[in-house]
Amino acid sequence: MSSGRHFIPYRRDLKRRSQSLRRDPSPAERKLWYEFLRGLPVKFTRQKPLGRYIADFYCASRMLVVELDGDSHYNDRAQRYDAFRTSELGAQGIQVVRVTNADVMQNFEGVCATILGILDTKP
Repeated sequence: MSSGRHFIPYRRDLKRRSQSLRRDPSPAERKLWYEFLRGLPVKFTRQKPLGRYIADFYCASRMLVVELDGDSHYNDRAQRYDAFRTSELGAQGIQVVRVTNADVMQNFEGVCATILGILDTKP
């Protein structure tokens, strides 16, 4: 009998990088984690290796990734990479939600409401 969980391969070579990212979060990542995500009844993990990527925040029970995009995401190359990455994760059944660092810092309640809305629609 299947538990309904989907296995995502883990790459050991991403472990050190994900640990480093957890130790040194951006101000927006810190705010979203400590003021919202870590207190939710559904479990999120920070800087989670998923296949060949590291997700900023991942909720395994809802197959949801929350990505925070800073200034480095605003050029054409980065946007193509982000779209490809979102597509690859989507092919594995993972929904990716992208918010900007500026949104987290300037519209925190709106970002939290958006995430809660998505969580409410996912079984």
